[in-house]
Amino acid sequence: MLSALLLTAFASESKKGLQVQMVDDALALGVRHAAVNVQIGDFVTLQPKPGDPKLDGTTLHLRAASLQGLDATVRPLSQAKVKVYAILLARATGDPAIDRLILHPGYDPKTPNRLAAFRITDPDGTRVLQSFCRALADRYRPRSVHGTIGSWIVGNEVNSHEAWFNMGPADGPAVADAVERSLRIVHQAVAPRRGSVFLSLDHYWTLRHHPDRPDLSLPGREVIDRVAQLARQRGDFPWHVAHHPYPENLFEPRFWKDQTAPLHFDAPRVTFKNLEVLTEYLKRPELRWRGKPRRVILSEQGFHRPDGPDGEAVQAAAYAYAWNRVVRNPGIDAFILHRHVDHDGEGGLRLGLWTNRPNTLSDPDRRTKMWDVMKAAGTSEEARATEFALRVIEIDSWTSAAPQPVAPR
Repeated sequence: MLSALLLTAFASESKKGLQVQMVDDALALGVRHAAVNVQIGDFVTLQPKPGDPKLDGTTLHLRAASLQGLDATVRPLSQAKVKVYAILLARATGDPAIDRLILHPGYDPKTPNRLAAFRITDPDGTRVLQSFCRALADRYRPRSVHGTIGSWIVGNEVNSHEAWFNMGPADGPAVADAVERSLRIVHQAVAPRRGSVFLSLDHYWTLRHHPDRPDLSLPGREVIDRVAQLARQRGDFPWHVAHHPYPENLFEPRFWKDQTAPLHFDAPRVTFKNLEVLTEYLKRPELRWRGKPRRVILSEQGFHRPDGPDGEAVQAAAYAYAWNRVVRNPGIDAFILHRHVDHDGEGGLRLGLWTNRPNTLSDPDRRTKMWDVMKAAGTSEEARATEFALRVIEIDSWTSAAPQPVAPR
C-alpha cells in the first residue's frame, strides 16, 4: 500500500516549479513545485546550544536555528499547497570533526564546488545520513505545523561526480554503488512518512563531462542502468529521476538548435529538445518499478539571458517552448526552474526571473520578460503571453512541442 501511495503522490494540478528565493513572489507566479537546498553540514553540530535537539543514534545535535530557517520557507509553501522537494547535499564545512561524519572518505578538497558523496562507507557516516533524513522527514511529515517535504533529491548531478558528488577518482561500478546505497538509506528513512527519493542527473546522456577521464564523470544513462541493476540485486525500491535538461551550451538558450540532442536512445545529451529520450528509456522493463516507469521531475534547469535588445525575448521564448514540451509529456511531473534571481556566482550566467541589483550577489532588482511568461503559463493568459515566442522560435504553433517517436539509435 505504501509503495502505491508513493507512486500516486505525484499528481498536481500544474507542473510549474521554481527553486525558490522569495516565497511571496513564487506564490504570485502560481508555482506548484518548489525545491530547496538542504546542506547537512548547515544543520548539524557537535557544540549544541540550548534548544538544539539531539540527533538520535549519533554524537550530533541539530541546529534549532537552521531548522527554523527552513521552516520559514517550507511552511508558507505547504500552506499554499505547493509540493516541496529537498535537495540533500554533503558540502564541506571546514570543521574536520563534522566533515568526517558527512563527507565520503575519498572526497578531494580541491573539488571546485566542495560537494561530496555521502559518507555511507562506515557505520557512523551511514547512521548520520539515516538519522538526519529520518529527523527531517518526521519534522516535515504530511500536515506538519512546520510544513511538508514529500520528496528528497539525493545529491546533485551524481554522474558528474568530480564536480558535484565527489568521492575522488571513481569508476562506474563504484559511483553506482555509492549512489544506490545513498538512495536506499534515504528511502528507508523517509518512506515511513510517505517520502519519495530521486536520483539527480545532468544533461549528459551517453557523453561524459570529462571525455578522457572516466574516473571523473559518467554518462547519465550508464548511472541509471547500473543503479537499477544494483537495486534489483539488493531488493528493489521506488527511486525516481531528477533530471537537469539544460541546453547543450549553457550560454545559448535556444535549445531547439542543440546539435547533440537527437531523438534516439544513443543521444549524447538529453536537453529540452529531446526530453522524450529519457521518459521513453525509463519504460524499459528492467527499469520499471512494479510494472510502471519511474517518474521524472526536472529539478534544475534554466535559460541564460543573452546580451542585446532581444535577450529577454529569447530567454522568455525558451521558457515558453520548454513549458509546452513539458506539459505535453505525461512522464514528467514537475518543471522546476533555476534561478529565481540572477546570481553573480554562476560564472556570468544570467538565468533569473529577476535581475540582481548591481554589486550584490543575488538581491532582486527587476522582473524580466520570462517572469511574465512563467506567471501566464498554465492559465487563460498563456496563449496571449507566449504568442511572441512562436516568432522567435520560428514555428507556427505549439503542436510541434508534443513528444516525438524515439529511434533505437
